[in-house]
Amino acid sequence: MSSDNKKKLRSASWFGSNDKNGFMYRSWMKNQGIPDHHFDSRPVIGICNTWSELTPCNAHFRQIAERVKNGIREAGGIPVEFPVFSNGESNLRPTAMLTRNLAAMDTEEAIRGNPIDGVVLLVGCDKTTPALLMGAASCDLPTIVVTGGPMLNGKHHGQDVGSGTLVWRMHEEYKAGNVSLQEFMDAEASMSRSAGTCNTMGTASTMACMAESLGTSLPGNAAIPAVDSRRYVLAHLSGMRIVEMVHEDLTLSKVLTRDAFINAIRTNAAIGGSTNAVIHLKAIAGRIGVDLSLDDWHHGKGVPTIVNLQPSGQYLMEEFYYAGGLPVVLRRLGENGQLNKDALTVNGKAIWDNVKDSPCYNDDVIRPLDKPLVESGGICVLKGNLAPRGAVLKPSAASPHLMNHRGRAVVFESFDDYKARIADPDLDIDENCVMVMKNCGPKGYPGMAEVGNMGLPPKVLKKGIKDMVRISDARMSGTAFGTVVLHVAPEAMEFGPLAAVQNGDIIQLDAHNGVLHLEVSDQELAARLEKLKANRVIMRTGGYLEMYRERVLQADEGCDFDFLVGCRGAEVPAHSH
Repeated sequence: MSSDNKKKLRSASWFGSNDKNGFMYRSWMKNQGIPDHHFDSRPVIGICNTWSELTPCNAHFRQIAERVKNGIREAGGIPVEFPVFSNGESNLRPTAMLTRNLAAMDTEEAIRGNPIDGVVLLVGCDKTTPALLMGAASCDLPTIVVTGGPMLNGKHHGQDVGSGTLVWRMHEEYKAGNVSLQEFMDAEASMSRSAGTCNTMGTASTMACMAESLGTSLPGNAAIPAVDSRRYVLAHLSGMRIVEMVHEDLTLSKVLTRDAFINAIRTNAAIGGSTNAVIHLKAIAGRIGVDLSLDDWHHGKGVPTIVNLQPSGQYLMEEFYYAGGLPVVLRRLGENGQLNKDALTVNGKAIWDNVKDSPCYNDDVIRPLDKPLVESGGICVLKGNLAPRGAVLKPSAASPHLMNHRGRAVVFESFDDYKARIADPDLDIDENCVMVMKNCGPKGYPGMAEVGNMGLPPKVLKKGIKDMVRISDARMSGTAFGTVVLHVAPEAMEFGPLAAVQNGDIIQLDAHNGVLHLEVSDQELAARLEKLKANRVIMRTGGYLEMYRERVLQADEGCDFDFLVGCRGAEVPAHSH
């Protein structure tokens, strides 16, 4: 490679000079056994790894990283693996969402501050995918995503069971008295049979599909099971491809265009994806500089849900992969005029060129457009005097008879209040009521935990009722289900109207027309809020938690920190030792 080409490599500003600084940068790296000629003209590729034994979804990433390294070396690059904060939803308290922005900060500064020319993001558990994409987007280097893949199907009593979804369903059955404690506990070992993320269309699988539909991963990446050898092949090929991307200067901003985000929104509708994608896509778009709002989710309205996976449908991610995976979904969207076909992807091709010939091997798992699981999927955006800046609902996981509902509010002031009162047999509630929970939003919980899918009262469950309308400023797991209104903005902690709802107020949900209305006059609502503001208590916790509360944006803005929005690029001042 000529010296002109060598100068184009970002890493050359560290390793390419014959002065004191070049001496020290090379010398310290050589203590790992790197030969001198590797510093001549080879791209240095960072492998950003969220491996952690405390993040069980990502606990197999050491093996995946080795396959990525093999691909990088084969293509003539130098792999350098580095860790970033691994925020796994399964163990981290109070919620991994609280540290999504921390992981994004870690990723951004690690990429910008180190001598790398391109980066491979190893992601899996829910928040690691958006966090690393957010951090990488703020740097805008050539970037490719490799997800860890879903775990194998859970097996319980001879039937397939979905991770996460099994918990919600079995627990409700236990509270209703339909299963014993022993049977509930026996199901525990049945759910997680292998390495990998949740095997339902939960948030992890959804974000893997978002990464692929955005064009940031190689075709087929989203659905390959974690323990399938083809996951390793894809990791190897991704390692090879990132080296080529560096030479082509195919940066993330050339892939993450507005057209790509609209493709992702429509894909989310087609797969019956998690409501969490609303927040994460907004945050990623904000980092790369693409104007994306809650109203843009209307692009998913009218898109049929064709992926028949739990929690909306029947199957799990294994069957989704065997049926052809996300390329089939994208092909069917393209055939229906619902795909921006020219959107560029990381393999250098337009997304339509990647998927136009993708075969489907099971039309019950990935339904034809004329036989969908849900006629009009997508995320339903709700607005009204209860949610002036919006709220969301997932139609494919909701009960059709509750999509237009008017009922009496039963209010829980916090999640602790909900837990303390929900099982009380004297709680004044029936199946026609609307359960309302406050102070579980970005600042309120804090971190906007996945508690919005409140379990129903045992007294209602014992009547055979499976669903009620539930409203909160919280999130819910993508593995959950029900007629659940989420992400109410502004949140109660910020004195949004949700804060003023009282027991007995009448609430109307009209999902078909996108309306969430509290039947209280504007004057009464304002008076209630003024009284609450007068009694406001300022919480001082210190540390990251206090910074989070002070700087986090609302749900409709992506819950990023206000000072992190935007692309700051990869330039960094040279350091003189």
